[in-house]
Amino acid sequence: MHLVQLDCLWEDKAANFNRVQQMLIETPPPRDSLVVLPEMFSTGFSTDTDRTRQGPEKEDEVFLRTLALTHCCYVVGGLIGQGASGRCENQSVVYSPTGDELTRYVKIQPFNLGGEGAAHEAGKAVMTFQWAGFRVAPFVCYDLRFPELARYATLQGGAEVLIYIASWPIKRYQHWLTLLQARAIENLAYVIGVNRCGSDPNFSYAGRSVVVDPHGVIIADASGHEHAITAALSPTMVHEWRRDFPALNDAQWHPPSA
Repeated sequence: MHLVQLDCLWEDKAANFNRVQQMLIETPPPRDSLVVLPEMFSTGFSTDTDRTRQGPEKEDEVFLRTLALTHCCYVVGGLIGQGASGRCENQSVVYSPTGDELTRYVKIQPFNLGGEGAAHEAGKAVMTFQWAGFRVAPFVCYDLRFPELARYATLQGGAEVLIYIASWPIKRYQHWLTLLQARAIENLAYVIGVNRCGSDPNFSYAGRSVVVDPHGVIIADASGHEHAITAALSPTMVHEWRRDFPALNDAQWHPPSA
């Protein structure tokens, strides 16, 4: 697991692409690891879709796919794509080391306080993909405040790792850490939170990208500055904890059948 905590330059895709490439040269990800970039990594959290959405050449997707091929890794990154309705969507897209798209998750909970609902259409489906013996569910930022999404991914999708890519402001960073730990404890799962750092015209960001183990313990923390960190995850730990403490079997709420 390779967390890339980026100080996203405001609405400047070329500069952010270059910075991510440089960070991965400075701190190369292990082969077949899962490289995770923040929400809307190429522009920062802007609701100006004329500046953030992909052009016809799908430049953000090409960049993420190239990273996966170049570093022989799985890559998760946040971008603004266009949905079937024609409206923009805040997406988390995942590529394999062979450049194949593994999944495309659309943020289910737009941040309406920040005007996101007017700019981006909400997603409707929880998604999962396979990586390194894990079933992984990607989410985006404000989704973290809605525990039913993680529970659905765990009970219905079999998720063992939950990933939240984010642009989470510094004034609420304690919520960020607490909620990440809560999602890990209640779902007996690893939880990965990858937040941006730095500032934009609207907010400052604390970073604090972390890996939380199924007991709620933070085992890796990127602190507040721009850099990449690596952490090891163990499928055995999840399986043994769920066997020894089978709380999920006692869950009274179950998601509807597909």
